[in-house]
Amino acid sequence: MTALVRPDLRLRESWAAAVAEFVGHMDGSGDWEVDGFDTSAEGAPAIVAGLLAKADPATALPEGRVHCTYLWITVGDGADEEFVGFLALRHSLSAWLLEEGGHIGYSVRPSRRREGHATRALALAVRRAAELGIERALVTCDDDNEASRRTIERCGGLYEDTRNGKRRYWIDTAANAPEKE
Repeated sequence: MTALVRPDLRLRESWAAAVAEFVGHMDGSGDWEVDGFDTSAEGAPAIVAGLLAKADPATALPEGRVHCTYLWITVGDGADEEFVGFLALRHSLSAWLLEEGGHIGYSVRPSRRREGHATRALALAVRRAAELGIERALVTCDDDNEASRRTIERCGGLYEDTRNGKRRYWIDTAANAPEKE
């Protein structure tokens, strides 16, 4: 079962293996430059701490950046839990995010694509966006990324337009939130 979890060092080995599969940049899941990305036992703690801090409204961010909850897409549980991708849930939109980046970005490691993880992770992220008070989540993909387009549409994305080569979709988070008991 696909899950979203906070970045955690217990997943360092499968996380490091996934990072090694990406060449240059992980599209969609945030501003990650993977060349030189230190996933070693020594370097990983600082990266994980930095990711977790970016969700905290008390953390000062550089100009043009917004608070973001970084999540890891996983499958399995316990000793069998495996990292399969990245997800970024941005708490608000900067001018650039409104044009091209969106509230939610995700990327599944190449060896685990076409297994439904992106669709399940996006559906879970839409629910979390509702919990953050985001009523309509913007999700984008490259104009030529047919798989991501289908993922967004399966999760309720309504196409608005294309800007600078990015297809822009809005998802009503209330329509996708779990029912209250």
